[in-house]
Amino acid sequence: MTVDAAPRTDHGLFGPRSVTWRVHLEPVLWVAGMRALLLQSLHPHVMRGTFQNSALFDPAKAWPRFQRTVEFVGTRTFGSLAEVEAAGARVRRLHHRLRGFDPETGRRFPIDAPEGLLWVHCGEIDSYVDVARRAGIVSAAEADEYVAESVRAAAVVGLDPAVVPASRAELAAYFTRMRPRLRVTDEARIAVGGLLAPPAAPPDAPAWTRAAISATATAALATLPRWARRLYGLPGLPTTDLAASALLVGLRRATDLLPDPPAPPEVREARRLVRLARAEEPV
Repeated sequence: MTVDAAPRTDHGLFGPRSVTWRVHLEPVLWVAGMRALLLQSLHPHVMRGTFQNSALFDPAKAWPRFQRTVEFVGTRTFGSLAEVEAAGARVRRLHHRLRGFDPETGRRFPIDAPEGLLWVHCGEIDSYVDVARRAGIVSAAEADEYVAESVRAAAVVGLDPAVVPASRAELAAYFTRMRPRLRVTDEARIAVGGLLAPPAAPPDAPAWTRAAISATATAALATLPRWARRLYGLPGLPTTDLAASALLVGLRRATDLLPDPPAPPEVREARRLVRLARAEEPV
């Protein structure tokens, strides 16, 4: 018998009336998570630092490492304030110890440099809000509210909230400034190739993982901004945008018809609280 966690009043950074909880409970956000990885990989320092330090690229360690990332995002989103702070402190300590190496300059650089942290954050948030908007989960106003709420999440990894985009317009302006610095490195080609055509499912992962990773990565590539697709050598056509949006809407409608997937107690409680909050909203 499964025992749910006792009801609590500390809802962490967001809570049941936040746009963030509503967005992150949607299964279609798995596509957004993969889109974030693909977008983040276009920053040379971020990609090299991740490639050189992360177990995500070691087949024997990739699945546990992926699970830890999912658990961190879940705690940051649905955990209590104490749980969020503890998880954030662990991540900050880990990042502070790590260094990357740039073979073009011969210099080492800190993994937790503010520019890199901000790029990772913006790539994640842009992906979540873009997929949520195109899948019909949020309105334009709610999408802006989501980006504003995400500033709280940025502080968890050590970013100064004053430098973090707090609206979709600010997020778009940030990407415009960053585009001249972006390109596909050899490390990014290896990483993306491994996502699109995984050589094998990680040893500790379920048997269906290989096919799921490939299908999700393919869908995520189509949802990237046109300029990002072009950097990857793919067509940046408006028709691709339309097809990707239609796919997201279809996936969202399909998952609405399915039972809730298995989840930790805090996520099950979040689902219950969000449904209660939505039911109390004026018609």
